[in-house]
Amino acid sequence: MLPLKEDDTYAVLSPEGFAVEGPEGFYRHDTRFLARYRLLWPEGLGLLGSQSPRPDRLIQDWARFRGAEADLYLRRVLVLERGGFREELTWWNLAREPQEVRVGLEATPEFADLFQVRGWHGKPSSPGGFSRLAPDGVLQEVRLDPAPQEGGWTLALLPKGEAFWVLRVRLESPLEAPGALPSYEAFLGWFPEVEGSWVPPFRQALLDLRALLLSTPEGPVPAAGIPWFVAPFGRDSLLTAFMLLPWGQEVARGVLRYLARRQGQGQDPFREEEPGKIPHEVRLGELSRTGQVPFARYYGTVDATPLFVALLGRYLELTGDLALVRELRPAWEGALAWMGEADLDGDGLLEFAPSGSGLTVQSWKDSHDSMSHRDGRLAEPPLAVSEVQGYAYAAYKAAAGFYRALGEVAWGEAMEARAGELFRLIQERFWLPELGTYALALDRHKEPLAVKASDAGHLLWAGAVDQAVLSELVATLLSPEMWSGWGLRTLGAGEVRYNPLSYHNGSVWPHDTALFAGGLFRYGRAEEGRRVAQTLLEMALSQPDLRLPELVGGFPREEGLPPVVYPGACRPQAWAAASLVYLYALVEGVRSW
Repeated sequence: MLPLKEDDTYAVLSPEGFAVEGPEGFYRHDTRFLARYRLLWPEGLGLLGSQSPRPDRLIQDWARFRGAEADLYLRRVLVLERGGFREELTWWNLAREPQEVRVGLEATPEFADLFQVRGWHGKPSSPGGFSRLAPDGVLQEVRLDPAPQEGGWTLALLPKGEAFWVLRVRLESPLEAPGALPSYEAFLGWFPEVEGSWVPPFRQALLDLRALLLSTPEGPVPAAGIPWFVAPFGRDSLLTAFMLLPWGQEVARGVLRYLARRQGQGQDPFREEEPGKIPHEVRLGELSRTGQVPFARYYGTVDATPLFVALLGRYLELTGDLALVRELRPAWEGALAWMGEADLDGDGLLEFAPSGSGLTVQSWKDSHDSMSHRDGRLAEPPLAVSEVQGYAYAAYKAAAGFYRALGEVAWGEAMEARAGELFRLIQERFWLPELGTYALALDRHKEPLAVKASDAGHLLWAGAVDQAVLSELVATLLSPEMWSGWGLRTLGAGEVRYNPLSYHNGSVWPHDTALFAGGLFRYGRAEEGRRVAQTLLEMALSQPDLRLPELVGGFPREEGLPPVVYPGACRPQAWAAASLVYLYALVEGVRSW
């Protein structure tokens, strides 16, 4: 898969740079506009090489050989733009005789919703042309300049001459007002120059992070990943913004303002909206807009709301920008109020009970089978997931800081007390001395999910681990059962549901491991933290594209071999790319956690 993206427009292409099968195509607003796309040119023209110096463009060299030398050469430059793309073809006649070159085009418009492309919701109807009027009145079009013509376009090449030809394609869609994005040069300028082995993967991570940005009126917001998650996601965008601090302050402000503007206002079980709740995702496809799926503005997440408050708290600590705290006060106070309501049974913990219209598991490991007991039974909701309590603890600590900074001492003390009580509950209800770790979750009967899982690393990151058990916890997480050699397994290798090639039951997620590293540094375990950071840097260096993938297989590391690929992992993926930035800040002492 070859991904390209600029703002809200992206392409998933074959190795030759066309859309010919499967999920390949050109997308915008959760819609595949072109399902098939191929340029046609003279027979015998072969691809010499492809480069993607930035994630918004592809540069290719093609040539036709007659024996040992070429008589025709093509430089192809494909550039993604917001709302479309352009093809720039430069032809060189290397022969001593004149030539004619005919350029053809195969293009199949589709206008399929992303969930239809994934096979989750029926098949799209044929658009019958280069435009489609959806049932809700939204008109989407593919426009080509120059217009298609039968037989293609003919270019005349003089001996040793050249010709330049441009095709512009617009993917017209009236949805979402744009904001402004920083240029690549400006974005890279926010971050420090690095040295040594960090240089290639760090630069690639920054290029990918810039490419993944979506322009919104509230500011830049990172999309979660290509190909399936090119949309704002509460949890992903918040953690990505967290990892980019202190350098990517504009991204943090954009994420916080964007999510605050879309914070839940009423009760809607279909979309799982509740007052004060921060959304899980925002989709623009036809199925979402027409209510056939709940994702137009979907709130099925228990952790985005405390993470919203926690990000604002860390932003204040690192920037001193109290003005943003004042501006967003209705949002963070609304989030705190929702957190109180999310304690479904009055035991002081945040729980979720899905409505049935969307996700059944609403913490970061959102696979349906990610929450299991030691005997392999799936846990019954409502569930109190361990790391969510850590996020809530961090949120209450942040809120205490807000109130103190605003001069409201009594409210600050009240938030400190809530944080302290939650810290006590985490130790009392989740710590499992027989396993040397914290329970993955508590089920509806308050029975602990007594399995070894990576979630405990998030508790460390959030500062919600008792010093008395710190050494034991770190030893468990770095044991062969949990540590694959490439990172933390999401589920321990000794557990019944362990599968190194599952999404959340034994795979390794770089961002998950990076948060563990942040927790190690936070608790003064810098030696182990550097070891974890070095491991993820080595993972990036082991990849042909120098990217940390969304996830990899959880098999033990083998000398001289890269980690086992997880098919379908997003590349690039926002919080995986941001992990490298975060780890560099930790290793260099720019951040303590």
